[in-house]
Amino acid sequence: MIGLDTNVLVRYVAQDDARQSPQATRLVESLTAASPGYVSLVAVVELVWVLSGCYAASRDDVAAVLETLLRAKELVIADAEAVWKSLRLFKQGKADFADCLIERCAAAAGCDQTATFDRDAAKHCGMRLID
Repeated sequence: MIGLDTNVLVRYVAQDDARQSPQATRLVESLTAASPGYVSLVAVVELVWVLSGCYAASRDDVAAVLETLLRAKELVIADAEAVWKSLRLFKQGKADFADCLIERCAAAAGCDQTATFDRDAAKHCGMRLID
């Protein structure tokens, strides 16, 4: 297994760099189910942030990228179940993906609730607002 940094995923998805994108493509497409690539939770969150912020990708486009990664037999996504649950919540509308993932990972760890000062996270991700 080989770990994949966010920049490799971005170059593969965006195909925006004449030198690095083909290298990323060769690497990612060389992966197999027997010798997969590993994508950490940090890389997932950074990928969403880069696609949304730097590339102005729509929520639907970001969701499609995440679904593709999650379904790829050649990739191992850290905490894939929490990522799937976060993605479903993210696709429903206004929730920030990182907030969804924070809340879902906490729930998976056995937390009764996730406390936040972020009103949107409380409203859209089920966190408990601290007033």
